[in-house]
Amino acid sequence: MRNIALTIKSFEKKGVLDKITKMISDHNINISYANIFLENNDLGSIYFELEHVNNVNQLIKDIESIKPVQSVEVHDSLNDIYGKRIIIFGGGAQVSQVANGAITEADRHNIRGERISVDTIPLVGEKNIAEAVKALSRLPRVKALVLAGSLMGGEIKKAVEKVKKDDEIIIISLNMPGGITEIVDLVVTDPIQAGVMAVMSISDTAAFDIKKLNSNKF
Repeated sequence: MRNIALTIKSFEKKGVLDKITKMISDHNINISYANIFLENNDLGSIYFELEHVNNVNQLIKDIESIKPVQSVEVHDSLNDIYGKRIIIFGGGAQVSQVANGAITEADRHNIRGERISVDTIPLVGEKNIAEAVKALSRLPRVKALVLAGSLMGGEIKKAVEKVKKDDEIIIISLNMPGGITEIVDLVVTDPIQAGVMAVMSISDTAAFDIKKLNSNKF
């Protein structure tokens, strides 16, 4: 058995998704991730990541037999290609410095065969950052969040508390005023070091366990 990803192009018609997912279920395959987006000419693309696929060729043949389906392509999964994901939110200057440390450290691990990707978005305003934090649960592969700003608390703190309760995501913040530093896993003063430690905290090849630290402030 193996894990694969499929991109299925189909005409947009009622019941197509139901037929495809039933076909996958009939093969005793688990769907670990799905994404749907529309294209031109009434065509849609459905992306699936599938676990425990026993007979790939037969699965493709059966899906292609569904009348509205136009094509089926097999890929490596996003996890195999992009790997674990670090997200950085906050002010532009701080975000760029954290990203500098994270990308440099990720490169060191990726040349050993890991896959760690870094995504950033400079954001200002309590509401904007809080909404972005809450949306993390809807993003795939996120393993660590770095909050890089000058003042964070209030709604951002509430959003972080919810993420920590619902998702297994390591959360690091820069040392700053506001209640955010009271609840995160790690507080780091230097932004470049914060990026480095974010990568080390999720890497399989780093001898670093955030849970074994005597202090969470650096």
